[in-house]
Amino acid sequence: MPEIKKYRQNVAAVILSHRYPLACEFLIARRNDIKNVWQFPQGGIDEGESAQEALFRELKEEIGTDKVEIITKYPEQLKYDFPKTIAKKMYPFDGQSQTYFLVKLKQNATINLNTKHPEFDDYDFVKLKEIFDVVTYFKRPVYQKVLQYFKKEGYL
Repeated sequence: MPEIKKYRQNVAAVILSHRYPLACEFLIARRNDIKNVWQFPQGGIDEGESAQEALFRELKEEIGTDKVEIITKYPEQLKYDFPKTIAKKMYPFDGQSQTYFLVKLKQNATINLNTKHPEFDDYDFVKLKEIFDVVTYFKRPVYQKVLQYFKKEGYL
């Protein structure tokens, strides 16, 4: 009988700088708990919370601002499995099932990683072609799928 995997419900934010659409710069952040792991901000969806509510809450918790404008959302949830080295820490989940939002920072938004429970210790804005040079390996396939979709739909 095949193993049944358990996935944590999650949201992820592909964040464009406030200069979009004049410039296409993406916010990536470096985790403070796993050495040299860069990613898009993301987090779990609490019970009774919509994906959009979780998005705004997680952004406030992780990057200190929820001042974003939602541009669009990926049409379905995407799953990925945790690497074995991280899976133990995330028990009982084998991976995450994510809803991806493409958002733009508002002009007056200020990034502040010194939140109540900091998850990141650095961030940067990078161009599309630079994302895959720095993001962690196990998220690349999902990121590629999401970014290709947003590009095909004319957002990037």
